[in-house]
Amino acid sequence: MIRPNTTWLALFALLGAWLYAGPARANLEACGNINVEAQAQCEVYVEGQCEAQCTPPSFNAACAADLEIGCQGMCNASFEVECTDRCLPNCQAMCAPEPGSFDCRASCQAECSGSCSARCQATANAAECEASCQASCSAECSASCDVSLPEANCDVECQASCQGMCTAEANADCQIACQAQGFAECKIDRQGGCEVECDHDGALFCDGQYVDHGGNLEACITALNAVLDVEVSGHAHGECGNGECHAEASGRISCRATNDSNGSTSLWALLLLLPGARRRLTHRSRLASRA
Repeated sequence: MIRPNTTWLALFALLGAWLYAGPARANLEACGNINVEAQAQCEVYVEGQCEAQCTPPSFNAACAADLEIGCQGMCNASFEVECTDRCLPNCQAMCAPEPGSFDCRASCQAECSGSCSARCQATANAAECEASCQASCSAECSASCDVSLPEANCDVECQASCQGMCTAEANADCQIACQAQGFAECKIDRQGGCEVECDHDGALFCDGQYVDHGGNLEACITALNAVLDVEVSGHAHGECGNGECHAEASGRISCRATNDSNGSTSLWALLLLLPGARRRLTHRSRLASRA
Protein backbone atom coordinates (compact mmCIF):
# COMPACT_ATOMS: atom_id res chain seq x y z
CA MET A 1 0.00 0.00 0.00
CA ILE A 2 1.27 3.49 -0.80
CA ARG A 3 1.09 5.75 2.21
CA PRO A 4 0.44 9.42 1.46
CA ASN A 5 3.26 11.85 2.08
CA THR A 6 1.56 13.82 4.84
CA THR A 7 4.12 16.61 4.72
CA TRP A 8 3.36 17.21 1.07
CA LEU A 9 -0.39 17.00 1.63
CA ALA A 10 -0.06 19.67 4.30
CA LEU A 11 2.12 21.78 2.02
CA PHE A 12 -0.37 21.64 -0.86
CA ALA A 13 -3.21 22.49 1.51
CA LEU A 14 -1.20 25.47 2.72
CA LEU A 15 -0.42 26.61 -0.81
CA GLY A 16 -4.06 26.26 -1.79
CA ALA A 17 -5.11 28.48 1.09
CA TRP A 18 -2.95 31.28 -0.31
CA LEU A 19 -5.25 31.46 -3.32
CA TYR A 20 -7.97 32.88 -1.12
CA ALA A 21 -6.02 35.48 0.84
CA GLY A 22 -8.09 38.62 1.17
CA PRO A 23 -7.08 41.91 -0.39
CA ALA A 24 -4.52 43.92 1.54
CA ARG A 25 -2.09 46.72 0.91
CA ALA A 26 1.41 45.57 -0.02
CA ASN A 27 3.32 45.03 3.22
CA LEU A 28 6.21 42.62 3.52
CA GLU A 29 6.63 42.84 7.29
CA ALA A 30 5.78 39.13 7.47
CA CYS A 31 8.74 38.53 5.15
CA GLY A 32 11.17 40.51 7.30
CA ASN A 33 10.57 43.64 5.17
CA ILE A 34 12.99 42.23 2.64
CA ASN A 35 13.39 44.12 -0.62
CA VAL A 36 12.12 41.88 -3.43
CA GLU A 37 12.82 43.04 -6.96
CA ALA A 38 10.24 43.09 -9.72
CA GLN A 39 10.46 39.92 -11.85
CA ALA A 40 12.13 38.09 -8.96
CA GLN A 41 12.47 34.30 -9.12
CA CYS A 42 11.59 32.66 -5.83
CA GLU A 43 11.79 29.07 -4.62
CA VAL A 44 10.61 27.20 -1.54
CA TYR A 45 13.00 24.45 -0.48
CA VAL A 46 12.45 21.70 2.09
CA GLU A 47 15.11 19.25 3.31
CA GLY A 48 17.48 17.92 0.62
CA GLN A 49 18.76 20.91 -1.29
CA CYS A 50 17.44 23.35 1.29
CA GLU A 51 20.36 23.47 3.71
CA ALA A 52 22.77 23.83 0.78
CA GLN A 53 21.07 27.15 0.04
CA CYS A 54 21.65 28.46 3.59
CA THR A 55 25.01 30.12 2.91
CA PRO A 56 26.27 33.55 4.12
CA PRO A 57 25.91 35.34 0.74
CA SER A 58 22.23 34.39 0.64
CA PHE A 59 21.55 36.40 3.81
CA ASN A 60 22.61 39.83 2.51
CA ALA A 61 19.09 41.11 1.80
CA ALA A 62 17.49 39.68 4.96
CA CYS A 63 20.26 41.06 7.18
CA ALA A 64 20.14 44.46 5.49
CA ALA A 65 16.38 44.70 6.07
CA ASP A 66 16.90 43.89 9.76
CA LEU A 67 19.98 46.08 10.27
CA GLU A 68 18.33 49.05 8.54
CA ILE A 69 15.80 49.26 11.36
CA GLY A 70 18.51 49.25 14.02
CA CYS A 71 20.42 52.03 12.24
CA GLN A 72 17.45 54.39 11.88
CA GLY A 73 18.20 56.13 15.17
CA MET A 74 21.68 57.07 13.98
CA CYS A 75 20.80 57.69 10.34
CA ASN A 76 17.95 60.19 10.50
CA ALA A 77 18.92 63.01 8.15
CA SER A 78 16.09 64.88 6.45
CA PHE A 79 15.76 65.08 2.69
CA GLU A 80 17.19 68.09 0.87
CA VAL A 81 14.81 70.38 -1.00
CA GLU A 82 17.23 70.50 -3.93
CA CYS A 83 16.84 66.74 -4.30
CA THR A 84 13.04 66.84 -4.45
CA ASP A 85 13.20 69.77 -6.88
CA ARG A 86 15.27 67.61 -9.23
CA CYS A 87 13.03 64.59 -8.76
CA LEU A 88 9.56 66.12 -9.12
CA PRO A 89 9.53 67.10 -12.82
CA ASN A 90 10.50 63.61 -13.98
CA CYS A 91 8.03 61.98 -11.59
CA GLN A 92 5.17 64.20 -12.70
CA ALA A 93 5.98 63.52 -16.35
CA MET A 94 5.66 59.79 -15.64
CA CYS A 95 2.45 60.20 -13.65
CA ALA A 96 0.57 62.64 -15.90
CA PRO A 97 -0.41 60.26 -18.76
CA GLU A 98 -2.24 57.87 -16.39
CA PRO A 99 -2.61 59.37 -12.90
CA GLY A 100 -4.90 56.57 -11.75
CA SER A 101 -2.30 53.89 -12.38
CA PHE A 102 0.71 55.69 -10.89
CA ASP A 103 2.40 53.68 -8.13
CA CYS A 104 4.09 55.95 -5.59
CA ARG A 105 6.15 53.24 -3.95
CA ALA A 106 7.27 51.60 -7.19
CA SER A 107 8.32 54.96 -8.62
CA CYS A 108 10.24 55.83 -5.46
CA GLN A 109 11.91 52.42 -5.30
CA ALA A 110 12.97 52.46 -8.94
CA GLU A 111 14.42 55.97 -8.73
CA CYS A 112 16.20 55.25 -5.45
CA SER A 113 17.57 51.78 -6.21
CA GLY A 114 19.03 52.88 -9.52
CA SER A 115 21.90 54.64 -7.75
CA CYS A 116 22.84 51.78 -5.39
CA SER A 117 25.06 49.86 -7.80
CA ALA A 118 27.15 52.91 -8.70
CA ARG A 119 27.37 53.98 -5.05
CA CYS A 120 28.72 50.60 -3.98
CA GLN A 121 30.88 49.68 -6.96
CA ALA A 122 34.20 50.61 -5.35
CA THR A 123 33.45 49.38 -1.81
CA ALA A 124 35.18 46.44 -0.13
CA ASN A 125 32.00 44.34 -0.05
CA ALA A 126 29.82 45.57 -2.89
CA ALA A 127 27.12 42.93 -2.33
CA GLU A 128 26.53 43.88 1.31
CA CYS A 129 26.77 47.58 0.48
CA GLU A 130 24.17 47.31 -2.28
CA ALA A 131 21.87 45.28 -0.03
CA SER A 132 22.11 48.02 2.61
CA CYS A 133 21.39 50.71 0.05
CA GLN A 134 18.40 48.78 -1.32
CA ALA A 135 17.04 48.19 2.19
CA SER A 136 17.24 51.90 2.96
CA CYS A 137 15.38 52.68 -0.28
CA SER A 138 12.68 50.14 0.51
CA ALA A 139 12.16 51.41 4.06
CA GLU A 140 12.03 55.11 3.19
CA CYS A 141 9.80 54.58 0.14
CA SER A 142 7.39 52.54 2.24
CA ALA A 143 7.34 55.14 5.02
CA SER A 144 6.60 57.92 2.55
CA CYS A 145 4.18 56.14 0.21
CA ASP A 146 2.35 53.56 2.32
CA VAL A 147 -0.06 56.12 3.74
CA SER A 148 -3.46 57.36 2.64
CA LEU A 149 -2.81 59.51 -0.42
CA PRO A 150 -5.43 61.12 -2.69
CA GLU A 151 -5.99 58.91 -5.71
CA ALA A 152 -4.97 60.12 -9.16
CA ASN A 153 -3.28 63.21 -7.73
CA CYS A 154 0.15 63.45 -9.33
CA ASP A 155 1.28 66.43 -7.26
CA VAL A 156 0.67 64.70 -3.93
CA GLU A 157 1.87 61.25 -4.98
CA CYS A 158 5.03 62.56 -6.61
CA GLN A 159 5.80 64.68 -3.57
CA ALA A 160 5.59 61.54 -1.42
CA SER A 161 7.60 59.46 -3.88
CA CYS A 162 10.37 62.04 -4.19
CA GLN A 163 10.53 62.68 -0.46
CA GLY A 164 11.00 58.95 0.15
CA MET A 165 13.72 58.69 -2.46
CA CYS A 166 15.53 61.80 -1.26
CA THR A 167 15.36 60.77 2.40
CA ALA A 168 16.92 57.41 1.49
CA GLU A 169 19.60 59.19 -0.52
CA ALA A 170 20.39 61.53 2.39
CA ASN A 171 20.90 58.55 4.72
CA ALA A 172 22.43 56.03 2.33
CA ASP A 173 26.09 56.45 3.31
CA CYS A 174 25.23 56.42 7.01
CA GLN A 175 23.09 53.30 6.64
CA ILE A 176 25.77 51.48 4.65
CA ALA A 177 28.47 52.25 7.25
CA CYS A 178 26.22 51.44 10.20
CA GLN A 179 24.94 48.16 8.77
CA ALA A 180 28.43 46.98 7.82
CA GLN A 181 29.20 46.50 11.52
CA GLY A 182 26.41 43.96 11.99
CA PHE A 183 26.49 41.74 8.91
CA ALA A 184 28.87 39.07 10.27
CA GLU A 185 26.84 38.37 13.41
CA CYS A 186 23.54 38.62 11.56
CA LYS A 187 24.59 36.04 8.97
CA ILE A 188 25.49 33.55 11.69
CA ASP A 189 22.06 33.99 13.26
CA ARG A 190 20.27 33.74 9.92
CA GLN A 191 22.08 30.53 8.99
CA GLY A 192 20.76 28.80 12.10
CA GLY A 193 17.23 30.02 11.43
CA CYS A 194 17.39 29.02 7.78
CA GLU A 195 18.45 25.47 8.60
CA VAL A 196 15.64 25.13 11.14
CA GLU A 197 13.09 26.25 8.54
CA CYS A 198 14.43 23.62 6.13
CA ASP A 199 13.30 20.95 8.59
CA HIS A 200 9.85 22.48 9.09
CA ASP A 201 7.66 24.47 6.69
CA GLY A 202 10.50 25.18 4.28
CA ALA A 203 12.84 28.06 3.48
CA LEU A 204 11.95 30.70 0.90
CA PHE A 205 14.59 32.25 -1.40
CA CYS A 206 14.09 35.06 -3.91
CA ASP A 207 16.82 35.47 -6.53
CA GLY A 208 19.02 33.36 -4.28
CA GLN A 209 18.39 35.57 -1.25
CA TYR A 210 16.92 34.02 1.90
CA VAL A 211 13.56 35.48 2.93
CA ASP A 212 13.17 35.47 6.72
CA HIS A 213 9.52 34.58 7.30
CA GLY A 214 10.02 34.20 11.05
CA GLY A 215 8.80 30.62 11.11
CA ASN A 216 5.49 31.49 9.44
CA LEU A 217 5.80 30.76 5.75
CA GLU A 218 2.06 31.11 5.20
CA ALA A 219 1.97 34.69 6.51
CA CYS A 220 4.88 35.67 4.27
CA ILE A 221 3.29 34.25 1.13
CA THR A 222 -0.03 35.82 2.09
CA ALA A 223 1.76 39.17 2.26
CA LEU A 224 3.18 38.58 -1.22
CA ASN A 225 -0.25 37.49 -2.38
CA ALA A 226 -1.57 40.96 -1.58
CA VAL A 227 0.02 42.11 -4.84
CA LEU A 228 0.23 38.82 -6.72
CA ASP A 229 -2.20 36.47 -8.46
CA VAL A 230 -1.28 32.97 -7.30
CA GLU A 231 -2.02 29.67 -8.99
CA VAL A 232 -1.17 26.34 -7.39
CA SER A 233 -0.85 23.00 -9.11
CA GLY A 234 0.64 19.75 -7.95
CA HIS A 235 0.79 16.09 -8.72
CA ALA A 236 1.54 12.85 -6.96
CA HIS A 237 1.87 9.29 -8.19
CA GLY A 238 2.98 5.92 -6.94
CA GLU A 239 3.95 2.52 -8.22
CA CYS A 240 4.85 -0.86 -6.80
CA GLY A 241 7.27 -3.49 -7.99
CA ASN A 242 9.90 -5.90 -6.68
CA GLY A 243 8.55 -5.65 -3.17
CA GLU A 244 8.88 -1.85 -3.05
CA CYS A 245 6.44 1.01 -3.41
CA HIS A 246 7.46 4.51 -4.47
CA ALA A 247 5.42 7.67 -3.94
CA GLU A 248 6.45 10.99 -5.41
CA ALA A 249 5.00 14.49 -5.21
CA SER A 250 5.95 17.86 -6.56
CA GLY A 251 4.41 21.29 -6.61
CA ARG A 252 4.52 24.58 -8.42
CA ILE A 253 3.31 28.04 -7.54
CA SER A 254 3.21 30.56 -10.34
CA CYS A 255 2.56 34.22 -9.80
CA ARG A 256 1.94 36.93 -12.34
CA ALA A 257 1.47 40.67 -12.18
CA THR A 258 -2.05 41.59 -11.17
CA ASN A 259 -4.15 44.68 -10.62
CA ASP A 260 -4.32 46.21 -7.17
CA SER A 261 -7.38 47.70 -5.51
CA ASN A 262 -6.82 50.96 -7.36
CA GLY A 263 -6.91 49.22 -10.72
CA SER A 264 -3.23 49.84 -11.39
CA THR A 265 -0.98 47.10 -12.68
CA SER A 266 1.63 46.03 -10.16
CA LEU A 267 5.26 45.99 -11.26
CA TRP A 268 5.67 42.74 -9.35
CA ALA A 269 5.96 39.49 -11.24
CA LEU A 270 7.09 36.62 -9.06
CA LEU A 271 7.58 32.94 -9.77
CA LEU A 272 7.65 30.54 -6.85
CA LEU A 273 8.94 27.11 -7.76
CA LEU A 274 9.56 23.98 -5.77
CA PRO A 275 12.20 22.03 -7.77
CA GLY A 276 14.30 21.29 -4.71
CA ALA A 277 11.34 20.27 -2.62
CA ARG A 278 10.65 16.99 -4.38
CA ARG A 279 10.67 13.97 -2.14
CA ARG A 280 10.49 10.28 -2.77
CA LEU A 281 9.22 7.84 -0.21
CA THR A 282 10.20 4.21 -0.48
CA HIS A 283 8.17 1.63 1.41
CA ARG A 284 9.32 -1.96 1.50
CA SER A 285 6.35 -4.27 1.38
CA ARG A 286 6.13 -6.92 4.05
CA LEU A 287 4.07 -8.93 1.63
CA ALA A 288 5.32 -10.94 -1.29
CA SER A 289 6.41 -8.98 -4.33
CA ARG A 290 3.50 -7.92 -6.49
CA ALA A 291 3.84 -6.78 -10.05
